[in-house]
Amino acid sequence: MAKRSLQASNEGIRKAKKAFNNRGWTQDYLASQIGIDSRQPIWKFFTGKPVARHIFNEICFSLELNPEEIIQKPEFAPDEDLSFPQILESDNSPVSESLVVKVRVAHSKKIQHQCGNIRVLDVARTVELHELFVDVNVVEEITSQRWLDIADLQISDGEYLTKSVVPEIKTKKITGLQAIEKFPKLFVLGNPGSGKTTFLQSIAILCNQGKFLAQRVPIFVSLRDFAENINSDDKNPLLSYLIAEFNICKITQQELEELLYAGKAVILLDGLDEVADKYLDKINHVINTFVDTFYTNTVVITCRTASRHQKFQGFAEVQIAEFTQTQISSFVNKWFAAFAKNSLSFRKALASKFIKEIALPENRLIQDLTSTPLLLNLSCLVFQYLGEFPAKRSEIYRQGIELLLVRWDEARGIKRDEVYRHLTLAQKIKLLSYIAAISFEKGDYFLEDNRICQLISDYLYLLPNAPDDIEDLQLNSKAVLKAIELQHGLLVEQARGIYSFSHLTFHEYFTARFIANGDQKTLAKAANHVLDKRWREIILLTSENIKPFEDFFQLMKQQVDNLAVADQELNRLLAWVMQKSSTVSSNYHPSAVRAFYFTLVLPADHTLSRNQTLAVSLDRKLAGKLADDLALDLALIHILGVSCSLTPTLFCKRISAIELALDINSLLQEHSSLYESLASLKQELPSSQQDRDILKSWWQSKGEGWIARLKELILIHRQMVYDWQFSEEQLQLIQQYWEGNSLLVNCFKTASNVTPKVQDCFENALLLPSDITV
Repeated sequence: MAKRSLQASNEGIRKAKKAFNNRGWTQDYLASQIGIDSRQPIWKFFTGKPVARHIFNEICFSLELNPEEIIQKPEFAPDEDLSFPQILESDNSPVSESLVVKVRVAHSKKIQHQCGNIRVLDVARTVELHELFVDVNVVEEITSQRWLDIADLQISDGEYLTKSVVPEIKTKKITGLQAIEKFPKLFVLGNPGSGKTTFLQSIAILCNQGKFLAQRVPIFVSLRDFAENINSDDKNPLLSYLIAEFNICKITQQELEELLYAGKAVILLDGLDEVADKYLDKINHVINTFVDTFYTNTVVITCRTASRHQKFQGFAEVQIAEFTQTQISSFVNKWFAAFAKNSLSFRKALASKFIKEIALPENRLIQDLTSTPLLLNLSCLVFQYLGEFPAKRSEIYRQGIELLLVRWDEARGIKRDEVYRHLTLAQKIKLLSYIAAISFEKGDYFLEDNRICQLISDYLYLLPNAPDDIEDLQLNSKAVLKAIELQHGLLVEQARGIYSFSHLTFHEYFTARFIANGDQKTLAKAANHVLDKRWREIILLTSENIKPFEDFFQLMKQQVDNLAVADQELNRLLAWVMQKSSTVSSNYHPSAVRAFYFTLVLPADHTLSRNQTLAVSLDRKLAGKLADDLALDLALIHILGVSCSLTPTLFCKRISAIELALDINSLLQEHSSLYESLASLKQELPSSQQDRDILKSWWQSKGEGWIARLKELILIHRQMVYDWQFSEEQLQLIQQYWEGNSLLVNCFKTASNVTPKVQDCFENALLLPSDITV
């Protein structure tokens, strides 16, 4: 039976102290390195006293020493059997433990070289893994959604597609480390850029440091590199490959096989999807053979989700989950600390600004992209360069598309050999735009594979040198669909035979690209949806990309203006708004003044009542100190709103609020008549010090008449019509009209090739009655 404690020999202590002193460590630091809280075991080790077996081995490993050379050898009786078995199954076996330490020490630098650093796309330097890596979560039982149909997946307005997976169908998330502890044979799926390789690197480094599966040796294998160097004549090519790798580290074949038979390895096989098709069947067979032979080891294989049809007996499937808000914040803080310039305080401030701005409603679609490390890295790069997110969101989407379509595979030297590879970047974008536009117009966020293949066939048929044979086109379309899913994950199989764009953002972006490059008929069809909330992002993205913008704007404005044509009361409101705004004195943009009064006279309980968002977007000066005329009208409407909200019971509690609201003398200096009239009204109010019952009785008997006189004063002196008799349908129409004009203004702000003169002309035409043209 193996001893539970070990002690160092005198010669072992000398070697250990020499290694310790060369590193310049303290005993406290060494204790932290091996994961213990007290330095007492370290002191015992260096004084030749017995310490726990696992601590003894970890100290040797940290100092890169072979425990067999440090340990105090026991004296054996002559008849004791000192031989060791070739295959050791027990985790407590002294041979397997010392062998693990020996191999880990010998292989440590190789693992650190393979996995200790990461290179981030478009960043000139590498960083150490811990500087950027964020622990990942995985989703178990991902096959449960595979048998759903479109009715189960289709959610109104594409709600779930702001994420790349169906959230409520899959079971709970666990951490990646928990998954490996739970499933010794693990098949990890993930979309492009989801962090599969970095996850395996983190496992290798943690194991190498003794912080995870400390009694095992991590072995990291790039399956693409292995496939290109495979020896087909070997019965177990992966074993031969590892023997050659470990021979460099002075580990013999016998030692490696003993380690593998004892189940002391963590085999990390990265990138099954990166293996060329001609090698794939062979690689699958090799992996199965290796795992069957050395079945007691932990084995983790990574692969893109699109290649989930690869199966290995006894392996559990999990999928890397999208980043949570906490993980996004952690990644962003690490990213700016690692790559941003200037001082540490500046880096922290920039990271904080990123996290704050990404949460804003207007950046929702950019936030959707940040759920994977690849696109989150791109977002950080753009933000660092600009100091903010770009006003034209299509620019960051364009860069993300290019990253996924071309540069991600190119950066890692991967060449795929499907039909899809022969399409140019422009053709790929046009194909995806065609699929997006046809499906989005019909409200189809999910497409069955035969439908999407038909759309691909329709597009391929129009290309030069396209095959005339229908069967060839169908085969090519299936190959293209699989290639799109595998290479960049823009289309993903959400359930068996049912596809969608991975993000609603991409679906909308490609639809907008199709419209922006379409003919007048295509533009007119899109403009017809300007009042449809589902199309809002499409309209904005189209405005950013279309050249010229004027025709599209006119088509959209016509649809908005038709609301006023169709409803006489709305048109009458616009006529009053135009007349009223023409009587006030200000240096604001005329449309901004109209927007100010449009919401000022709406019922107090309406969601748009006194909402000045549109007015401020038309003229930022409205956000500051208001011109006197506008400030006076706003104050009067406030007085009226406070008064109309009162009941006899509330009056006794809020009479002081009315008195405070009436205190607007500073705005009445040039309005003496109105000043006197309001002063008279204020004098009519009873004293707030009177008994509650008296106050209640006063408002009950006189309050209605008091409000009527207030309304009359506002009408006579300021021409403010307050009592518009809108039906519920008309109020909804007003909301729709306001939202339509807000969308037009937002389109202006990001549209391409709009001169200031043209923009001013268009903005002057907003919020006018139907019989007025500008």
